Amino acid sequence: MAFHNDEAVLDIGDKPKFGQWVGLSIQHLFAMFGSTVLVPILVGLDPSIALFSSGVGTLVYILITRGKIPAYMGSSFSFITIMQALMKGAGYPAIAQGTVAVGVVYLIVALIVARSGSAWIDRALPPIVVGPIVMVIGLSLAGTAATDATMRTISATKSVYDLRYFAVAMITLASVIIYNMYLKKFISLLPILLGIVTGYVVALLFGIVDLTSVQQAAWFDLPKFELPFISYKPQLYWGAILSMAPIAFVTMTEHMGHIMVLYKLTKRDFFKDPGLNHTLAGDGTASIIAGFVGGPPVTSYGENIGVLAMTKVHSVYVLGGAGMFAILFAFIGKLSALIRSIPSPVIGGISFLLFGVIASNGLRVLIDNKVDFDKKRNLMIASTILVIGIGNASLQFAGYQFSGLALATVIGIFLNFVLPEHAANEEGAEKNDLI
Repeated sequence: MAFHNDEAVLDIGDKPKFGQWVGLSIQHLFAMFGSTVLVPILVGLDPSIALFSSGVGTLVYILITRGKIPAYMGSSFSFITIMQALMKGAGYPAIAQGTVAVGVVYLIVALIVARSGSAWIDRALPPIVVGPIVMVIGLSLAGTAATDATMRTISATKSVYDLRYFAVAMITLASVIIYNMYLKKFISLLPILLGIVTGYVVALLFGIVDLTSVQQAAWFDLPKFELPFISYKPQLYWGAILSMAPIAFVTMTEHMGHIMVLYKLTKRDFFKDPGLNHTLAGDGTASIIAGFVGGPPVTSYGENIGVLAMTKVHSVYVLGGAGMFAILFAFIGKLSALIRSIPSPVIGGISFLLFGVIASNGLRVLIDNKVDFDKKRNLMIASTILVIGIGNASLQFAGYQFSGLALATVIGIFLNFVLPEHAANEEGAEKNDLI
């Protein structure tokens, strides 16, 4: 008999009623929208294409993972600096090749994992490593949430503190908490969506919403696809390939961290079923598709994992619905413009809670597994991961940067393998370990 998580309002395979399906899917769309369109805006790409490729990528990911993992694929921030440099030079054709190369790296690693198995994951990622990594995923984004909630952008290089922004963010946060705690029945499953609507109305009253783009947008607007052999003649851009492909290993560690969070939320070991090879292949294929239509590389999104954690709605049908709405909205100019007009303090207010929920789930991993912090080994591993990850420490060489979550994950895994079970001065240490 197939496992069913009775703690979830809707488990992975549960299909919601149509009206619920629409509301829950749009809630996920709103959660990821700001970040997904911000990447192409910063790089100089068409946001509608990023929206389209994220929707298609999500559906493909769900298909490749056999409908077993509720994840959303959105634009990756890890490649922004490289893509900005490439855009100033060869333009999108170079970015496209780099994006496809990223996907190919994922597929190669997926093939290796399929051949060698994933038993090594349990050894490399015990609770003492997983818990702090999950906490880092949430807490490392805290600065972004605070900036969105307080800072008004004046120009590309200047932002100023705005008390109105903070007020809107706090009202948005308070509304989500109230909706989450006091609403009942189906409406209680939409605290994020209701919070965004509440925050948007308050932002309108505070005069910080610009509706010009909504008024000017056409109802139907075809995204500006960048298609090889149609929009441009492909040629090899080795610089783009060699610059972007290695970063795939950074985003892989982030992706695996997200899978760990989902493992905890849904009580399913996705590293075994459908397998790490399938989840990596799904992510990689999604990036390859993005590269062929004009979008940036994609990756699983922590924002949507936060929604899953808060609502306890884990249905892949809901995530698939969000993907379909993303594709639809990419062609509806006014709807896309309306969502893009959601001001940053509204997103910041929502993010305070979403990112905090993710971090809390990391703490829960440690508590549920009764990790003993009286043991120096555990204290050393957790402390190192937390400070390196949250502090966004970086290792830079030859133009590459390995930082934050990725660096913390690698160091945490390394410490887990090399540190003895007991310190030399602890009870239980081997006699020959004593100094």
